[in-house]
Amino acid sequence: MNVLEFLSTPAEACRRNGPNDKIVFSSRVRLARNLSGVPFPGHAKKPDRIKAFESLMEAVSALPQMGNEPFSEGMDKLNTQDKQLLVERHLISREHAQKSAGSGLVLNKEETVCVMVNEEDHLRMQALRPGLQLKQAWLAIDAVDTSLQEKVGFAFDRHYGYLTACPTNLGTGIRVSAMLHLPGLVLAEQINQIIQAVNKLGLAVRGLYGEGTEALGNIFQVSNQMTLGESEAEIVERINKVLLQIIEHEENARLFQLEKKPKVLFNHIGRAYGVLSHSHTITSKETMNLLSHLRLGIDLGLFGTTPKAVVDELFLVSQPAHLQAGRPQKLDAEGRDALRADLLRERMKPLPSPEPVPTGEKPT
Repeated sequence: MNVLEFLSTPAEACRRNGPNDKIVFSSRVRLARNLSGVPFPGHAKKPDRIKAFESLMEAVSALPQMGNEPFSEGMDKLNTQDKQLLVERHLISREHAQKSAGSGLVLNKEETVCVMVNEEDHLRMQALRPGLQLKQAWLAIDAVDTSLQEKVGFAFDRHYGYLTACPTNLGTGIRVSAMLHLPGLVLAEQINQIIQAVNKLGLAVRGLYGEGTEALGNIFQVSNQMTLGESEAEIVERINKVLLQIIEHEENARLFQLEKKPKVLFNHIGRAYGVLSHSHTITSKETMNLLSHLRLGIDLGLFGTTPKAVVDELFLVSQPAHLQAGRPQKLDAEGRDALRADLLRERMKPLPSPEPVPTGEKPT
């Protein structure tokens, strides 16, 4: 099955919206589960791993939550390009992209439920929603978990809860996370304070692609660290409250910049517009950081009625695998940088020049 044909187009993916989506790109709830009496993937011999893979792929694909024709494929059947596309869409982890025979993926057509088979655990089940919709994502993946538990037996201990490959997932096996765009806090030099405060609450702040990655484009992932000692609903509720506070801090930081340092703010946005509109070679990292300022300008009303989906699509299509998609000849880094610049110049043409908001006037 062709990944590119199955996935929604970048434009379609970026038109999805949800609550607080000026700041929250997406919400995700993931559950880690393992089969009872079967060695965990990292310690299983190849025959055991393949046997677990075959039974789980069939069981997951047949779930009502996966729809009539889900994408269901072994990782050994996907090329490097396909895997990287899925990573850039945040549908699989970078670790899962390294897997081959005995590991797989099942994804529903709406791209709202995705199950990784034989990643670190036998099952990494996740529900995704646009904007701040942690509770909706939790209800969705809980339904998947319940349906699957009727078909297979999970490794469970009465004292420790669900047993997982990594002790940090022990108990509920839940990871609740949201991807946040926080340029206001970065420009106001308050982001480190926020990260420290969030860490003290037992939450983790990571970069664009999770643990060990950089917060490109001022995009941060916030998730729980503890999975033991609280119920799933309590964890979801606690993180939701923290995220609402972060959203409030980001909104205040944007207003502060607008009211107290408008020239500095407009300079960042104007320079981003200029470079993106006129570059002839540009790296992925620089693009992400400039697009962050461009999106901030759209959120603040500096680009008229331009929808944020325009920039969100550029975030996606400027990434390496999306640039390579549909092109038979493999691009090297220099070729990608030139092609990215060409794409950006073309896509920037319809955008009006940024018009600064008059001092004292709040964005709509």
